[in-house]
Amino acid sequence: MKRLTGISALFLAGTVLATPALSADLRIGIMDDPDILDPAQSVTFAGRIVYTSLCDKLLDLDNKLAIVPQLATEWAWGDNGSTLTMDLREGVVFHDGTPFNADAVVYNIDRNMTLPESRRKSELASVAKVEATGDYQIKFTLKRPDASLLAQLSDRAGMMISPAAGKELGANFSTKPACSGAFKFVERIQQDRIVLEKFDDYWNKDNIFIDKVTFLPIPDTTVRLANLSAGDLDLAERISASDAASVKADPNLNYGETIGPGYMALYANIANSPTADTPFGKDKRLRQAFSLSIDREAINQVVFEGTAMAGNQPWSPSSPWYNKDIPVPARDIVKAKQLMKEAGYETFEIELQHANNTTQTQMMQVIQSMAAEAGFDVKLKATEFATLISEQTAGNYVLSRSDWSGRSDPDGNVHQFVTCKGGINDTKYCNPQVDTLLNEARGSTDSAVRKAKYDAAVTILNDELPLIYLGHQAYLYGYSKKITGFTPSGDGMIRLTGVKNGG
Repeated sequence: MKRLTGISALFLAGTVLATPALSADLRIGIMDDPDILDPAQSVTFAGRIVYTSLCDKLLDLDNKLAIVPQLATEWAWGDNGSTLTMDLREGVVFHDGTPFNADAVVYNIDRNMTLPESRRKSELASVAKVEATGDYQIKFTLKRPDASLLAQLSDRAGMMISPAAGKELGANFSTKPACSGAFKFVERIQQDRIVLEKFDDYWNKDNIFIDKVTFLPIPDTTVRLANLSAGDLDLAERISASDAASVKADPNLNYGETIGPGYMALYANIANSPTADTPFGKDKRLRQAFSLSIDREAINQVVFEGTAMAGNQPWSPSSPWYNKDIPVPARDIVKAKQLMKEAGYETFEIELQHANNTTQTQMMQVIQSMAAEAGFDVKLKATEFATLISEQTAGNYVLSRSDWSGRSDPDGNVHQFVTCKGGINDTKYCNPQVDTLLNEARGSTDSAVRKAKYDAAVTILNDELPLIYLGHQAYLYGYSKKITGFTPSGDGMIRLTGVKNGG
């Protein structure tokens, strides 16, 4: 059933989903509709939320972002970091009954590295080969040491799909995804719902107490809150900061928040398709001017009511990887106008595409107003999130607003976005010096060496600005007091192991 939008939803929210949920069902309101449900191909945060229930990984993260076992129970580095051996969990089956074993892992890693449509290739670029060294043991042989590999295997690169389904469906796997998670796929209606049900043969089924999970994409935060308050949702993720007080005041709701490891950014089209052939894509002075026109801390206060953190790098100012020699820039309209003049412009018209959810729209309107004072005539183009990602990938944009949910290892926040062959390099920025620095950072297990490499890379990126970093958003949740066992995770995922819905 479609959720209502606009004013009508505020009056009719209580009737949007008229049938009460069963006690073992869970309805989750998510900000965006996920893109393709194939771990090899997808890029959206909302998709990762669904995968957390649908597709187990070799490794997982705990609430403090430490790497913990999931389908791999033990692991060890060898040959000075050139090999990684993993022991696998026994007694696991995929949703279609296919057994999980070493051969299944080899299939998945090979698929991620070779499928033409795969977006995981850069994440696994250090892998020379993967082989089964026993029925439940695998061995990665690396081209070079890669300190980031464990973190990659705790995300989409380490998600396991059924080899039988993968071979049958190929690039169309998302039409009937079969993984090994706690919940199996039932149906998807685009822009409406994704329905999963408990997998009876799940290896950890004794700790799964929900029978059915329905993910409902509702971009409008006001509508999402109205449905939550009316009891038509059990949990809502990424609620607006302006709605936090309402959630806290509601006697039927609990509130939760956590600062994520990711970032908010503007992507400048540097060389992705002929659309990139614009002064903004070719002249870094215009990008520098645009960046200087933005008051990042004001955005934090106005849009996020102080719950976010202003930022200008792939990691937050509170991160040990942050380059303190390049602090968050103060807004400087005079310098912005000077840079525009040097580039040959008094005014400059530019289209900025963004997702059509409430928070992003408000944020872009604030940036539009700020940039106007420097001489930028910003034309906002709101679009559905999956469409935005598709257009961004295809290069059909000049400036695009997108988030990254962040990873436990710093490599996951930067390498695949700015290296020449990065799997999510939608700007098509390419600087061999940056590639060298980031590859060398991957190849070292010495934190001091890695920090120096990242500092040097960030210095270049801060000058050339293929991405204009804006800040770091907190994940805010509202959920029914009937729910027990739910704890917000540091990576923004919704983990349902141990969660119960007593309503």
